[in-house]
Amino acid sequence: MTALPSDRLAAQFAFLNEADRLKSVLRATTLCDGSRRENSGEHSWHLGLYAMVLADQAGPGVDITRVIRMLLIHDLVEIDVGDVPIHSANGQAHASAETQAAEQRAADRIFGLLPPDQAASFRALWDEFEAAESPDALFAKSLDRVQPVMANLQSGGGTWITYNVTLPQLEARVGSKIAKGAPRLWDWVRARVTPFFAS
Repeated sequence: MTALPSDRLAAQFAFLNEADRLKSVLRATTLCDGSRRENSGEHSWHLGLYAMVLADQAGPGVDITRVIRMLLIHDLVEIDVGDVPIHSANGQAHASAETQAAEQRAADRIFGLLPPDQAASFRALWDEFEAAESPDALFAKSLDRVQPVMANLQSGGGTWITYNVTLPQLEARVGSKIAKGAPRLWDWVRARVTPFFAS
């Protein structure tokens, strides 16, 4: 049974109002000019733009519209969980069972604010991104990994300095993900990253 329009709108605006909180979640990564930390809302917007601009780096069969939709919602769980930097605590906290469980609970709550049809659709898209198995999700995940790399390059090292990141760590935690969804992109980026770590 479809919700009454007013009930549907109330649910949709409840979700949109909650999503606004993503703008208050500060990430470890700074803006490219290094002036301040970016927030997760800015990160999600920037990734949507990354997908539009770098669409020619996507593999066969990738639907850029779906990729953009994934990227717009991929970090909404940070409203509850916060940003867990990939290089912090040797990268373990980012992939820990505890973090994954907290993100699942956050996804239940946040997407659950939507009307049931949209809740199911958005949650399925988020789950697909998290699984990183479909061509769309692999490309989306590669962009999610490359954007902080570019910010760190532009800002003079950023979180690489903060967390004492080495090139092998960057390749294992980030480069491998970028290469799965956009191998030519990682080749180009790696050539620009290597001199930073050689100095």
